[in-house]
Amino acid sequence: MTLVQMQPRSASATPVHRTAVDAMGTGAPQVCDDMTVEVALSVMASARTGYLLVCDNDGLCTQLVTQAQLAAVRDSPAYTDRVQLRDILGDRGPFTSPVTSMAEAEHEMRCRLDALPVVDEQGSALGVLAPAG
Repeated sequence: MTLVQMQPRSASATPVHRTAVDAMGTGAPQVCDDMTVEVALSVMASARTGYLLVCDNDGLCTQLVTQAQLAAVRDSPAYTDRVQLRDILGDRGPFTSPVTSMAEAEHEMRCRLDALPVVDEQGSALGVLAPAG
């Protein structure tokens, strides 16, 4: 799996052992977990992306939500226009550290994820690893 690098780096700055921070994209939209599903879908459409980083009131990344997840919620019989992101999200994560090796990050993405948030030690989002394509 090839990962997207949204900001080019010079060849001399590329380390031999690449880590998550070397390949992550930094342009992922971040939204608060009190946003409604409908507004989140609108933000995704405007940003032309398939995912959003969801943050709590303290600005800490809690989850990554995909367009497919939000569309499934919106299309469910229990959906109302008042459903907020925090109402549909489960536990925190998964996340990866900026120092995680690319081999580990790629394995995690192959197993179960569309994209993988990269967070610092405090839990603030730094960017997202996403497959190319």
